[in-house]
Amino acid sequence: MHEAAKASLPDLEVWLPWAVGYHRSVTQRFIRESGAAWGDGRAFDFAIRAHEDPDRHIGNVSVWWVSQQNHIGEVGYWVRSDRTGEGVGTEVTAKAVQIGFEEIGFHKIVLRIAVGNVGSEAIARKLGFAFEGTLREEVKVGDRWLDHTSWSLLDRDWWEQRSRLRARGTLA
Repeated sequence: MHEAAKASLPDLEVWLPWAVGYHRSVTQRFIRESGAAWGDGRAFDFAIRAHEDPDRHIGNVSVWWVSQQNHIGEVGYWVRSDRTGEGVGTEVTAKAVQIGFEEIGFHKIVLRIAVGNVGSEAIARKLGFAFEGTLREEVKVGDRWLDHTSWSLLDRDWWEQRSRLRARGTLA
């Protein structure tokens, strides 16, 4: 994970707060906190690996609770720079969404995407997420505040999208 993040820092530090000033301890802390969150049922983080090279870390995808009372979750992801544009992000995000709806039982899943991150916005569109609006100065990355777009998919939308995603090979 450390090698993948380090190799992708020029791209990641534009969008993600944890990438600014990144060092190995960030990954170590993430792994520790991920295990605790998984154990508590708060969040579920997955490593992205390829069948042809299972020892090479490609990125991460996570699904977590936003509101248990309202059954709302969120999905986040990053893919190492040398693997972007290959459909990896779309495939793993589809799988995380499937887990959110079919295993966890969410009613709604949201994506928050930094304005200008066109690759992530393309993933939201491909998976059938609805654009809800722009959240002003939502996340501070380094010394800059970034606006984020908000996207959502409801459980009933998922059941309509799932067959289409399977037919396209995006979802097994």
